Amino acid sequence: MSRPQEPHRPSFPFGNPFRMILPKGSYLSPRLLDLLNNFENTLAERLRKLKPKGTEDVLSFSWMKSVMECLCETHKDIKILITDLELPVCDWDDKWIDVYLDNSVKLLDICIALSSELSRLNQGHLLLQFVLRNLDPASPKQPERSRSSLESWRKHIGSENPKLLKSLTILESLTESINLPKVKNSAKGKVLMRAMYGVRVVTVFVCSVFVSGFRGSADKLIDLPVADSYLWSKAFTDLQSFVNGEIRNVLYGGRVAVLKELEAVDTIMKKLYPMTQNGVEPFEDGTFQTSVSDLGKSAEKLSEGLDLLTKEVDGFFQVVLSGRDALLGNLRVSPMKEDDVQMQRVLRSFR
Repeated sequence: MSRPQEPHRPSFPFGNPFRMILPKGSYLSPRLLDLLNNFENTLAERLRKLKPKGTEDVLSFSWMKSVMECLCETHKDIKILITDLELPVCDWDDKWIDVYLDNSVKLLDICIALSSELSRLNQGHLLLQFVLRNLDPASPKQPERSRSSLESWRKHIGSENPKLLKSLTILESLTESINLPKVKNSAKGKVLMRAMYGVRVVTVFVCSVFVSGFRGSADKLIDLPVADSYLWSKAFTDLQSFVNGEIRNVLYGGRVAVLKELEAVDTIMKKLYPMTQNGVEPFEDGTFQTSVSDLGKSAEKLSEGLDLLTKEVDGFFQVVLSGRDALLGNLRVSPMKEDDVQMQRVLRSFR
C-alpha cells in the first residue's frame, strides 16, 4: 500500500481569498443584503443535501448525477443574481471581466473532457457486450475468444484519457484565479463578487472530484479552505472532507476503480478471467454461470448510469454557455466604442 500523499494545496496570485470580501465601511441596502443571504443560504442547503449518507455512495453515478444537478442550479442562481442586481458595465472591473470570460472557456473545456471520458466508458460498455456474448453458455465454447475479449476490456478501461490529463492543468489555472480581482467601488459589484467566489469554489471542487474519480488517481485532488464568514462554509467543508477523504482511502487502499458501478464490473471481471485462463469448464460450473449473470446485471447498471451522467454533463455545458450570455447581456454600455471593446473580449475568449 502506498503512503497517502499530501493534499494538493493551491496558491492564489490575487491575494488572500479567505478574508471578508465586504470590508469594513461597506454598506449594503436591505435589498442587496437579502439577495446575498438568499444566495448563500440556498448554496449551503444544496451542499448539505449532497453529503453522502455513507462511503458507498461516494462517486456512485446516482450521487454524481445529484452533484451535477446541484452545480447546474447554482450556476443558474448566479444568472438570476446578475439579472436582479442590474449591474451596468461601469460597475465591473475590466480585469475581472477578462478573467471571467477566460475561466468560463476553461470550464467548458473541462466539460468537454468529462464528456469525452463518458464516451470512452460507453465504448467500454460495447466491449462488455462482446464479452458477455462470448461467455454465453448457449454459445459454442471459445475460451480463447473469451480471454481475448476480457483482456480487450481491461486494456480499454485501464488506458489514460489525454483530455483528462489536460484538464488537470486547466483545473490548476481555475484554482489560481478562484479569488477574483476587485471590482470598482460598488456595493452591487461586491455582492456579485462574493457570490461568484462561492460558485467558483464549488465548481472547482466538483470538477476536481470528477476528474480524479475518472482517472482513478487522487494525486491532483484539490482541497480548498474556506473562511467561516461565508454562510455555506461549514456545509462545503464537511462535504469536501468526507468526499475527498473517501476517494483517498479507496485509491491509497489499492483499489483501481473508484467509480462504484465500474468497480462492480471490474470485480466480476477479475473473477471470470482466471476461469477462462486456467481452462475451467465454465459452462458446467455454477459459479461461473452466476458470475456471468452478475456481470450482465452490473453492465446494465453501468450503462444506465453513464447515460444519465452524460445528459447532466451536457446540460451543465449549456448552463455555462447561457451564463456567459447572461453576463454579456448585463454589461450594457452606451458608447459604441465600449461595445466594440467588449466584443473583442468575447472573440478573444473563443480563440
